[in-house]
Amino acid sequence: MMVEERYARNFDALTAEDQAVLAAKRVLVVGCGGLGGYVIECLARVGVGGLRIVDGDVFEVSNLNRQLLSSEMNLGKPKVLAAKHRVMAVNPLVFVEIFDQPLVESNALELLKECDVVVDALDNIPARLVLQKAAKEAGVVLVHGAVAGWWGQVCVIRPGEDLLSILYGEAHEERGEEAKTGTLSFTPALVGSLEAAETVKALLGKPGLMGELLSVDLLNGTFERVKLV
Repeated sequence: MMVEERYARNFDALTAEDQAVLAAKRVLVVGCGGLGGYVIECLARVGVGGLRIVDGDVFEVSNLNRQLLSSEMNLGKPKVLAAKHRVMAVNPLVFVEIFDQPLVESNALELLKECDVVVDALDNIPARLVLQKAAKEAGVVLVHGAVAGWWGQVCVIRPGEDLLSILYGEAHEERGEEAKTGTLSFTPALVGSLEAAETVKALLGKPGLMGELLSVDLLNGTFERVKLV
């Protein structure tokens, strides 16, 4: 299949030059559960050339209600492996690197090397703050997303900013937002798609949610955009 044919429906929303830029970029996606599965799917389909995927978890039965990459057939198997297989099935032009390990302070900067944007698809605050610190040190744009129940949020953090510290303050809960409130199938689908869109805009230098928070309440059907800096 010709590259032009694969991406034909991206045009004219993207130009040929945009497509070439995306093909030359590498994105780090940290977490490939509810949010990460949709982020990975969208970025692979749109034509981002390289994906570095990090997650030390395996699939459990409780993941089946919302995680795109989970199935009855891969329960107990590494999430990163399922992510790689999915990308290869969808778009073998994408170069995929997988790391079956959690992102922690000791490996964060190494995982960020040669990446153009990093996506936060995590489910707990301490890990998010570690990722923000590493992205700041590496000078890489961080696209943040979080979900809980019917609710979600997305923001884009430029190098040098600490927006997650503004959002979460001194909170350091180890238990993820999802675990406390539950998460429905469509919430990570929407928020993951928004994260993917913001990632593409950041890669292409297009205006996005820089310094702003987009909050989504799917129960009441509301979207609110607030400046953080």
